[in-house]
Amino acid sequence: MAASCPLPVTPDLPTLRAKLHGLLRFLREALPISNAHTVDFYTESVWEQLVDLPPETVLAVLSRSAAEAEAQPSAARPLAEAQGGSDSTDFPKVFCETSQKLVSVEAFALAAKCYSVQNLGICTPLEQLLVALRGNQKQRTGKNVKPDEFMNLKKSHEVQAMSELISSVADYYGVKQIIDLGSGKGYLSSFLSLKYGLKVYGIDSSNTNTHGAEERNRKLKKHWRVYHRRSKLDVSALALQTAKERKLQDEIECNAYAEGVGNSSTANQEKMSTSDFLPDFSGSVISNIRKQMENLHVHSHREENLYFENAFSVRDLLPINAIESTSSQTPKRKMLETNKERRKVTSKSNESNVYSPLTSFITADSELHDIIKDLEDCLMVGLHTCGDLAPNTLRIFASKSEIKGVCSVGCCYHLLSEEFENPHKECTQEKWGFPMCRSLKEGRWCCGRNARMSACLALERVAVGQGLPTESLFYRAVLQDIIKDCYGITKCDRHVGKLYSKSSSFLDYVRKSLKKLGLDESKLPEKVIMDYYEKYKPRMNELEAFNMLKVVLAPCIETLILLDRLCYLKEQEDIAWSALVKLFDPVKSPRCYALIALKKPQ
Repeated sequence: MAASCPLPVTPDLPTLRAKLHGLLRFLREALPISNAHTVDFYTESVWEQLVDLPPETVLAVLSRSAAEAEAQPSAARPLAEAQGGSDSTDFPKVFCETSQKLVSVEAFALAAKCYSVQNLGICTPLEQLLVALRGNQKQRTGKNVKPDEFMNLKKSHEVQAMSELISSVADYYGVKQIIDLGSGKGYLSSFLSLKYGLKVYGIDSSNTNTHGAEERNRKLKKHWRVYHRRSKLDVSALALQTAKERKLQDEIECNAYAEGVGNSSTANQEKMSTSDFLPDFSGSVISNIRKQMENLHVHSHREENLYFENAFSVRDLLPINAIESTSSQTPKRKMLETNKERRKVTSKSNESNVYSPLTSFITADSELHDIIKDLEDCLMVGLHTCGDLAPNTLRIFASKSEIKGVCSVGCCYHLLSEEFENPHKECTQEKWGFPMCRSLKEGRWCCGRNARMSACLALERVAVGQGLPTESLFYRAVLQDIIKDCYGITKCDRHVGKLYSKSSSFLDYVRKSLKKLGLDESKLPEKVIMDYYEKYKPRMNELEAFNMLKVVLAPCIETLILLDRLCYLKEQEDIAWSALVKLFDPVKSPRCYALIALKKPQ
């Protein structure tokens, strides 16, 4: 293990459990709002069931709350800090004790803000962690690396931030092997291998993704080499310009010089100096090249080796006579072939199996030795691993001694399996996506799919009310009432899909939807359809206000899922350190939180 500073202090398990219990107390009353489906908004009279306030009041209060939050981002912190480690909360009454309806929008917004990840005080600052991992080692600047040339800006931001952290953890433990679960297109894996020289196994369940990652990695290596030839050995403009201007003269002098050498004695060859075969390559130019080469040594040893193995050598920068005149007895064609073979061998030795895409469906019980034959001490990582793969990543890490650390950023919460979602349904599954920690398991806690779906929206970091597709949701909710009244269907397994964007009006939307659902549209006159529209149009603000309530509550659902995973890690005896870290800029990447854990050194 590299010499380093002590790792940052993180909240202990009792503190996390106290915060978890406070969150649960709020969610027990608030979850019905998250679990209500907007498709059934009018058919089930959702507003009347859950909210005891006019929609205009809700809209006004939440809009004002959003504006205040933007002006004072830390407004919820005093309440969270006053709560401290206590399980109790002193919020004003949010819900009616008898009807369970929402009665105070102000208290609701305040509680939701307090229980978001950013205000609950459970995150460890990324910079503190990086400083502790690096210790006295120099930071890897990576200033000249621009991965946005190979991927979009969002993915570039994620890959750069995560790979920097992973490489620091790898140095901390002295490991070279990385296992990237749910590697997808291989962006993170390729970047880790190319920039940091790590040996990466990217495992994905999709065979298409694996083959695509192989081809993408091959192309990326090609572009990467070209990129570094430009950025790492970009000698002074004077040197390059001189080389261009002297090209014709160099060729002439080369031929003349070669003839002269053939007639000269061996003794004269031994006395030949550098200045003899570089007569027109001035001292200032050579000095410039030397300075450029020296500047490259500011990088770490690993990066230095990686860059120079694949970059141009100085011979690629010199005039023709500087290269060929030193071996006058060797024909030009043979020299070119020899150099080509040398570079080919060097390339193979440097790049073989640095990144290996593999296809395998990973579960909590997967045996890594069957997938990776040369498994050794390693790190396990996952960038936006979907559904159960994120919690299974943590379980595999906890159970395998070879895995020294884990860095996991999950997503697709709606795809998580929940142990207590259908308690009466028989199932042989033993390990579930949620819950993981003992407290939630003992309480048989369940979120519900609609609530998890709302957590996927990452709406904590989106201005409330902006970008909400209210009209499309309104169309779908009114359509559901039509289907119920006119066709007697209350539940339908088929989905309408994204017909709203393809429809010119509500009437057109209904016609297309009925056709897609296999229902006879001819039995509904235009007047009947438009009567439903006119009936519910004045209540459209109810749906808008309700969606804003779901927006405000969404980060609390994400907090619950992340706290569950962090508590699970804290419960494992052989894990020395674990934390929740805000790894990405939430504006660029809404799923920005990473769970990081390290085992005790052997």
